[in-house]
Amino acid sequence: MKEKEKTEPEIDVTELWQQARLLITDKVKIPPIVLRVDESIIGTLGNFSASTGKAKSKKTFNICTIVAAALTNGTVLNYRASFPDGKRRILYIDTEQSPFHCKRVLKRMLLLADLPPTVQPETLEFLSLRRYAPKIRLAIIEKAIYQTDGLGLVIIDGVRDLAYDINSPSEATDLITKLMQWTDERQIHIHTVLHLNKGDDNTRGHLGTELNNKAETILQVTKDEFDKNISSVSAMCIRDIDFESFAFRINADGLPELVEDYQPKQSGAVKSFDYQEVPEEKHREALESLFANGETFTYTLLIPKLKNAYSVLGYSFGTNKAKLLKTFLTNKRMILKEGKVYRYNPGYHY
Repeated sequence: MKEKEKTEPEIDVTELWQQARLLITDKVKIPPIVLRVDESIIGTLGNFSASTGKAKSKKTFNICTIVAAALTNGTVLNYRASFPDGKRRILYIDTEQSPFHCKRVLKRMLLLADLPPTVQPETLEFLSLRRYAPKIRLAIIEKAIYQTDGLGLVIIDGVRDLAYDINSPSEATDLITKLMQWTDERQIHIHTVLHLNKGDDNTRGHLGTELNNKAETILQVTKDEFDKNISSVSAMCIRDIDFESFAFRINADGLPELVEDYQPKQSGAVKSFDYQEVPEEKHREALESLFANGETFTYTLLIPKLKNAYSVLGYSFGTNKAKLLKTFLTNKRMILKEGKVYRYNPGYHY
């Protein structure tokens, strides 16, 4: 006698439908901000973010600084952590390295946080999952996330190893859905790592595409072309205001340290910004409108405001061109930097 085929049980979605409804009168709490770069928000509870970059661009060094900031709830390099009480535990998952190399990463985090490198912090759990198959890795991570009390930050270095096929649309959707489910149900922040393609600056496979679409922030770590000991960090995708790129080098102790006033060198001819297309009187008009009443702005606020002020006068620039414009204006002393803010200098000489 032929066995009856097993069928999936039907799901009554009526209750789920009602839970999913959002009304304009609903009171929705602002998610707690837990990670910043300068004044830019890169991480909130209930969301996930990622670091990406080419192989050996020092992505793991960058992640170590984020964890160190979270361990102290302070600032390391340009990362500032502010996890609320009851959300101070950190879960770090490594899927690529051997236990020997994982321990070196763990030690690096503790040294960056000014913690003794021989004592395991109670708020940090480190899992080395290289030996397991993707399905088992995923199950272990899920178990740890749901059974760790006081969890606030989860690091997954790297997310590609949780899937069998990085180009599978269904696997990519299922995995990103897991990240969204975990962050929402546990009200945590997950930061993960994914490589860029060798031939371009796109994140790898369907998984990378889904990550870009759903992540709160994608940080790009890029090795300097002329100094391989230096890597820069920029916002590849970000929902909040952009931040000014920064760079770090690896010091004699094997730890990342900030490179002050870093300017990447150019390997070839770069198309220059045609400043002559904007007459001097239009520069003045835009700046007087922008800095009305003696206002000042941080870099992250200044760039989009420059774009808006000039677009009103008929000059539409992209973000990169607006950054070049900012450099031109400061070189001409049309705007001046004082501390961390910029102000208009009406007495400039063009």
